[in-house]
Amino acid sequence: MTSPHREAAGTIRVFLLDDHEVVRRGVAALLSAEDDIEIVGEAGTADHALARIPAARPDVAVLDVRLPDGDGVTVCREIRSQLPDLACLMLTSFDDEDALFEAVMAGAAGYVLKQIHGSDLVGAVRTVATGQSLLDPRSTARMLQRLRDRQEKQDPLRALTDQERHIFDLIGEGLTNRQIGERLFLAEKTVKNHISSIFAKLGMSRRTQAAALAAQLKADSRKRHE
Repeated sequence: MTSPHREAAGTIRVFLLDDHEVVRRGVAALLSAEDDIEIVGEAGTADHALARIPAARPDVAVLDVRLPDGDGVTVCREIRSQLPDLACLMLTSFDDEDALFEAVMAGAAGYVLKQIHGSDLVGAVRTVATGQSLLDPRSTARMLQRLRDRQEKQDPLRALTDQERHIFDLIGEGLTNRQIGERLFLAEKTVKNHISSIFAKLGMSRRTQAAALAAQLKADSRKRHE
């Protein structure tokens, strides 16, 4: 969504966050030279940025990823909770895939290296100001894979069927195949087949491994609810 400020003024309002004054001044001078871009505020720390950005009401926030009192990713996450239409463009000296992933998860619209050509940075600001993303297809593919990996780590049982999950829980309680069959009204052979499937999906070979994982998941669940 286009900011009402931009609709009224016809310019892109930009806020800069970088702890290096020389870099910040250089970026400000570069962007200010454009007729359609206006610098509406600057900060050198995360705290100052969080205090100043809401009052400045920018269309785009150019945020340094690494800061002396925090990081630009956290600033992006917190400030977008207040200004959801704000486009955050992350600026960093490093090609850091972990930082890229966290930035995207925080709602950043783009991620560029400080080695970027001046004209490309101007173009990046204009691109995210229109609501577009600067993520290329390769980066997007990596992000999707990281999301899948994270989901699987958070829920290692997601490949199991409901019946297999139930049996897995009963293994965690220490029940034998016969006891599980009696509890679920299944033949012992059927239970054995289910357990073989569970082990294959979880990459396990022994019952003790499944019992240990069940205990760990139960403990993790208790911690989350404490």
